Amino acid sequence: MKYADGRQVQVGDRVGLGADTGGVVVCSIDDGVFTDGYSADQWAYLRKGFMVEFPTLGLIHYEAAEEDLRLISRAES
Repeated sequence: MKYADGRQVQVGDRVGLGADTGGVVVCSIDDGVFTDGYSADQWAYLRKGFMVEFPTLGLIHYEAAEEDLRLISRAES
């Protein structure tokens, strides 16, 4: 899965959508990578995409990244 600018979405990335710049990619269903508190058993039924937890917007599932979703900083490796 890629952001609109072509960079790969990675679990742990900090992202922004509108005024909310505190979103964190919490799982990549495509890659089978899930952070603590977000298990494959719980979310695999979505089949594809990734999920972002935003402080003000809540949890959002993306099948493809929106144009407005922007990468703020990369996940720490």
